Amino acid sequence: MRIVRGLETFPRETAGVVVALGAFDGIHLGHREILGVTVERARALRVPSLACTFDPRPEEVLQPERAPLPITNLEERLELIARAGIDTTVVLPFTRALAEVEPEAFIEDVMLRGLGAREIVVGFNHRFGRRARGDAAMLEALAERLGFRAHVVPPLSVEGDPVSSTEIRLALQRGDVERANRLLGREYSLAGEVVRGAGRGRTLGFPTANVRPERSPLVPLGVYACRAQVKGVVHKAVVNLGRQPTFGDNDVAIEAHLLDFQGELYGNRVALALVRRLRAEMKFPSVDALRKQIAADVAEARRLLD
Repeated sequence: MRIVRGLETFPRETAGVVVALGAFDGIHLGHREILGVTVERARALRVPSLACTFDPRPEEVLQPERAPLPITNLEERLELIARAGIDTTVVLPFTRALAEVEPEAFIEDVMLRGLGAREIVVGFNHRFGRRARGDAAMLEALAERLGFRAHVVPPLSVEGDPVSSTEIRLALQRGDVERANRLLGREYSLAGEVVRGAGRGRTLGFPTANVRPERSPLVPLGVYACRAQVKGVVHKAVVNLGRQPTFGDNDVAIEAHLLDFQGELYGNRVALALVRRLRAEMKFPSVDALRKQIAADVAEARRLLD
């Protein structure tokens, strides 16, 4: 997938494109439906498919003190968009100046003249333009007036649960990883470089990789069963996200014990796909009690992941 940062560097396609428009935080099942419609329509027209997204996210500029933590960072978003089959993603820098553009002008100047959109695909609740005045109804009205085609993807639910970034974020903050994963259509993951830690896991008989995360975790402190991917290979793992209260530590650390793994991980990037929260963070009366609980956590994670 080609990535273009900024409208001024986009080489407009003379035959036009089909554009998926949105912030796409999380690339959940609803977003994937939008991207899927975009790819399908582009293939039918034999033109490129394009996703148009923003960095930073609009709420980080307009309401920074109230902006929720992201489910994915930009690099993760781009990777997931590419997996959906999109040909090109244009990342627009979201600024207060862009936020002040009237919705009609945004569609005419950015979508049509700038990107050459023949068709635009949005979610049912997408808002655009100054004061978020633009909505799906306005997009459809503009399509009729300006001569492009608009597609509005309806709301999606899974087992009765509405699919949205807000619902996913709430589920993760409660530690309900399984519900969040159902709505995402994939496993929520954390990624980062393995750095040197205190080395306590090795002394307990469960060596761990100390992961410096690329973004702040949305899940609460505790122990999780997960799948750890290193250099394209997936390993079963147990992850402790916590402060190690048994040893009096206050700094939050992410430590992953890869089951049946031998070797060094320092300097490698590890992606941790969370499957289920096993328990909350606990303080143990002794190191031996902690060792026994870790063994139980490993056994439970192995059972789940098998």
